[in-house]
Amino acid sequence: MASPTPLTFSACSSASSSSATLYSIPPDTDCVSDGSFSSAAAAPTAEDPSVYHLSFNQDCGCFVAGLDNGFRIYNTDPFKALFRRDMDSSSPSSSSSRGGIGLVAMLFRCNVLCFVGGGPEPLYPANKVMIWDDHLSRCFGELSFRSEVRNVKIRRDKIIVVLAQKVFVYNFVDLRLVHQIETALNSKGLCEVSHTSSPMLLACPGLQKGQIRIENYGSKKTKFVMAHDSRLACMSMTQDGRLLATASSKGTLVRVFNALDGSLLQEVRRGADRAEIYSLAFSSDAHWLAVSSDKGTIHVFSLKVDSGSLATLSNDRSQVVSAPNPSNGLGISSLSILKGVLPKYFSSEWSVAQFRLPEGSEYLVGFGQQKNTVIIIGLNGSFYRCEFDSVKGGEMTQLEHHNYLSADNFLKPGETFTKTL
Repeated sequence: MASPTPLTFSACSSASSSSATLYSIPPDTDCVSDGSFSSAAAAPTAEDPSVYHLSFNQDCGCFVAGLDNGFRIYNTDPFKALFRRDMDSSSPSSSSSRGGIGLVAMLFRCNVLCFVGGGPEPLYPANKVMIWDDHLSRCFGELSFRSEVRNVKIRRDKIIVVLAQKVFVYNFVDLRLVHQIETALNSKGLCEVSHTSSPMLLACPGLQKGQIRIENYGSKKTKFVMAHDSRLACMSMTQDGRLLATASSKGTLVRVFNALDGSLLQEVRRGADRAEIYSLAFSSDAHWLAVSSDKGTIHVFSLKVDSGSLATLSNDRSQVVSAPNPSNGLGISSLSILKGVLPKYFSSEWSVAQFRLPEGSEYLVGFGQQKNTVIIIGLNGSFYRCEFDSVKGGEMTQLEHHNYLSADNFLKPGETFTKTL
């Protein structure tokens, strides 16, 4: 079978990519939290749509839900419904009476999004990336492939499309293909890119099991890192591209690498039992790392690396390990002096803070705009905003809890983005 290759870009309307204007979603100013608000979330109802996909924008200030009838965008800190777009057969290029969206990616808080159809009644085919201008309420471009699209990443200058064994990098302004990468089987569409650094750093699976490939488009160098013995299950990169966190299919350990030279900086332990890692997230200052899994507990780990001086860090920095100790909230073990004698399990570094969720749903985690806050969103419609004590650690405090599918205070039809990006 021929390897999947990209097809030609085509315009979906009279608008072209070069003429599209970017507008921003104004940050929420009407909703104020006193830091102790906790409300009972409405239970999901039969009328609630199915959620096919969830993703945060680049700074976790918003999240977007791809549904069986369109998409919705929400502010995270504090929670507020922003935009709701119900899409059906009246939408351009739709081949269904419904509007199922299986993948959706935002570009910070602007009006441009990328869609891929999903569900039993997809709005668009699963092998097409549709580039949508919400200010015009129409798509202005598409990228077509010969196999299913697994993931999409957007930067202000690039669009990255992930297939099962390929990664394609396009210029945003003209959708010209500038790079393609072969990977091992990547059914989860794992790929991370930097957002505040220019040129871009990109991380994706290599050609071997457990291997990461890091592309530095500034130095034009490629680095291969054997991150795990098992296949990769999840990864996350800091916005500046300096740190990369990875987890394997075992789900017990998370490793943090210097993305500039591939060196291992830190290893933390989620638990002893196997788990499916759903998401990893760095705080904006790279002091904290959050992890969600099918075990139903959100973990926050303290990072021991200084992202501002990574270029001079040596591999010795990765030897900082510790084990849990009930007497101190930061998980630093008084037994760490014996780490050469005790099994590796006892010399591992454990999470500082935890938040326990009902099992049975997939949750994604990110960090809030306020200090030491964590945002949790679930495919079951759950939204949580929590706070952790950076000194004492322990169980997090719940600040907000909502069912985002039941929110109905979206902007009125016809209202859209108001500020130029």
